[in-house]
Amino acid sequence: MNSDEQFMRLALSEAAKGGSATWKNPQVGAVIVKNGHLLATGYHHQYGQIHAERDAIEKLPKEQLNGATLYVTLEPCSHFGKQPPCSQLIIDSNIALVVVACVDPHQVVGGKGIAQLRAAGIKVTVGCLRKAAEELNRHYFYFYRHNRPWITAKQALSLDGKVAEVPGRQTVITNQEAHRLVHQERQDYHAIVVGATTVLTDDPHLLCATPQLFTPVRAILDKSGCLGEHPNRFIFTDNSAPTWLITTNPALKRLPWPAHVSVKVLTTCSWDEIMACFANEELQSLYVEGGPTVLTNLFKEVPVNQLLTYLDPQIIGAQGLTGAQFPAGTRFEHQIITRLGNNLRIDERNDDECFLA
Repeated sequence: MNSDEQFMRLALSEAAKGGSATWKNPQVGAVIVKNGHLLATGYHHQYGQIHAERDAIEKLPKEQLNGATLYVTLEPCSHFGKQPPCSQLIIDSNIALVVVACVDPHQVVGGKGIAQLRAAGIKVTVGCLRKAAEELNRHYFYFYRHNRPWITAKQALSLDGKVAEVPGRQTVITNQEAHRLVHQERQDYHAIVVGATTVLTDDPHLLCATPQLFTPVRAILDKSGCLGEHPNRFIFTDNSAPTWLITTNPALKRLPWPAHVSVKVLTTCSWDEIMACFANEELQSLYVEGGPTVLTNLFKEVPVNQLLTYLDPQIIGAQGLTGAQFPAGTRFEHQIITRLGNNLRIDERNDDECFLA
């Protein structure tokens, strides 16, 4: 491993500290080096706060920055947003070389930061540990390259492919280890999606394992609007996370919902229309935990990026509710199988380059 890769790996480690607190912004890390010596590190701590480059640069006096090298995991921004442009700060700091892992896919940035640095006489190299940097912000890259959220579908099945002992009865399928992991996974997504039947049957909380600074939206697909008659369900009475009711029934809008509940009235509630609704709000990733009907329709209507299957060895029998039915030819390029006690977690994704190239 050369020194550029070593320092970029450090920058990636810094970036990961931001976690879900960066929310709609990417996780970004920065490292400043001079004459082979590490001078400062920084990262984007929280959505709306200073960027990684500024976090590192402001730790050093101007004379130390003169002629230094900056390693950054994502192209520096060149526009005024919630923060001033990092590219101008780098120029004003007399940094001589900027090593960038990857170009920002956001159309507002998209090469402009690199171009501004080069126009100011700063040497810029691009591509050091690019794949690792893009993987760190997989959902962000996918969203801004395809203008649609990354979709992860999650199902919990018995060995004979059932999701409940009988239709309409709440049934715990997987063990506690799997249950805890699902609650941890949720925090990596911008929205958790279920159908109205799940709300009626399970009265779920749809929260993360630990409180989050930016809690995922609880999105409920209720095409007919039947949940208007069930305002006492947990998701409507608990205000610890924003809740969306997605429906074709405009009457839901006229009901006295609490402030954390928003009603989104669509024309058909097709998955293309649902995806556009999320994209308009810049929600970059969906964790779809819906029942068999929601997942069956999802796979029929739009491409799914990832399928997580939690498999328990119990056999429920013929009276049980069968899981989602996928279209013929449904397949994923890569599988990772993890044992969780007596359960299995099967993580299936399509080829990274299909989504990140």
